[in-house]
This record gives sequence, C-alpha cells and structure tokens, in this order.
Amino acid sequence: MIDWMGQTPLDPEGTRLGTADEHPGFTDPAYLRRRNALVAPARGHEPGTPSPRVDYTEEEHRTWRTVHTALRETQPGRVCEAVLRAAERAPVPSDHVPQHEEVSDRLQPLSGFRFTLAGGIVPNKRFLGRMADGLFHAVQYVRHPAVPLYAPEPDVLHDVFGHGTHLADPWFAELYRTVGRAAARVASADALDLISRVYWYTLEYGVAWEEGRPKAYGAALLSSYGELHRFRDADIRPWDIPDLVRLPYQVAGYQPVLFAVPSLPRLADVLHDFLDDFDEDTRDRLGLPPLSARGFMARPSAGG
Repeated sequence: MIDWMGQTPLDPEGTRLGTADEHPGFTDPAYLRRRNALVAPARGHEPGTPSPRVDYTEEEHRTWRTVHTALRETQPGRVCEAVLRAAERAPVPSDHVPQHEEVSDRLQPLSGFRFTLAGGIVPNKRFLGRMADGLFHAVQYVRHPAVPLYAPEPDVLHDVFGHGTHLADPWFAELYRTVGRAAARVASADALDLISRVYWYTLEYGVAWEEGRPKAYGAALLSSYGELHRFRDADIRPWDIPDLVRLPYQVAGYQPVLFAVPSLPRLADVLHDFLDDFDEDTRDRLGLPPLSARGFMARPSAGG
C-alpha cells in the first residue's frame, strides 16, 4: 500500500518502492490489460450470481504463494489471537489463487457468507448494504508480481485472504451483517458515508488492545505486509466517532491514524451501539458534522 503522507514503503531488504504513480500495477501495459480483462465481467454482474472462473497463470499463483507465506509469518504477535484462530479455520488455500466459488462454497456453511464479483471500489450503498444478505464484494485480479508485498489498490489477496479470515468466523460475520443492515435502511450519501467511515476504522483498519499492546484485527491490516510491520507507529487513538468522522482517509495508503477499541470483544458493543438504531437522523442526534465538513476520502485509480 502507498503511504499517503508521501513516504514510500520499504521492501524486506529496505529498498524504497516508489510512489503510486510509479508502481507497475498502474504503469505496466501488459499488467493493466490482464487486470482490466478480469474487471470487465463485473460490469452488470448481478450480486449473488456465481463469479466467472479465472484461469490464473503460474506467475499469479506464485505471487499469491509469496504474499500468503509472508503474511502468515508476520501475523503472530501483531494480530489479535481470535483472528489468528479464525485464520486457521478460513478456507483460503496457501498454494494457489482460489476461485471465488471455491472459497464461498466452504465459507457459507461456516458463516452464511459468499463472495460476489466486484471490479474495484464499489459504491457504498451496494457494497455495504449487500453485507446484510451475506454477500461480500471481491475482485479477482492479483497484484503485480514485481513487488508482491506492495500493492497500490485492493486485490484478490486483500479481499479473499483478508476478509475471508473474518468471514470464516460467525462472530465477525455478524458484525458485517450489522453494518449491512444499517446501510440497507438509509439512502443518503451523508448517512452511508458515516457507516463507511466506521466500517473503515473497524473491519478494515481496526486495532484492539490485547496483552497490553495494540494488535490488528482489520482485514486491510491482516492482508498488508507493510501495514503489519508499521501500524504500531501510527497515531493510535481511543475509539471516538466524532474524531474519526472528521479525518481524511486514503483507500490506497498506509493510515497515519488508527482507532483502537479497548479489547476485541468490545468491538461488538461499539458497532451495535452505533449501528443498531442508525437512520437518516443519526448524524443530527449525535451532533456529527455533515458530509461537506468531513475529511476527504481519496480512492486509487488504475490506468488502462
């Protein structure tokens, strides 16, 4: 992931990896053709219908194996114990890029969730709301092989490895549904943005205190080698909704600010307290700023 504050990440040997604009995932024409070919079927895809089968190349399988191994070796000591246990149960293979249906068929008996096809960043109403139905949008393309531990946008490793860990656990799956039910009840961009920001700082970039130190539980942290190594250097603040909704955040970058819940079990209380009665009037009831006064959100954009 790109460091949105302008500092470029390091690879395991300490070499700086460049900016997003320089990343081969955004500049390599052959890679972009492959990525765009895997994105194309998402246009008009009906959520819940099977994802098309992808004939992954050996290079793509090798990239998956490289990243999967690096992440599993890096997670112990940095990731909440309950998440590590969920990862052991998750039906996510280590030796090949899995098909959506391959993982979904094994996830569904565990938590009721399935992956549904996405072509990239999905609008909030569709992305969040479909979680109420047990559907999680996921892409099928693999990050560029030249720098497998550094990706400027979410890919199949983030979606299937990161979120697949959560969705193998019924407790986490119910939290995704809680987000989905709240999003399904509202329609305004303002209300959906509030839900999206709470989702972002919990199920994507969430941190919890455990054994006297912050540990990661969010899927974006679980699936990022760089974030796992540096998230404790971020500004880790106590959970505070008025604080977090005012912050800018960057989908393509290391997060300079994270919010920690006191313990992982308290995450359920945090989300249910905010989302169970969420409606179009929640912003005003809580005295939160309107959408126009909140920090901006920047999204990645691939060429091609």
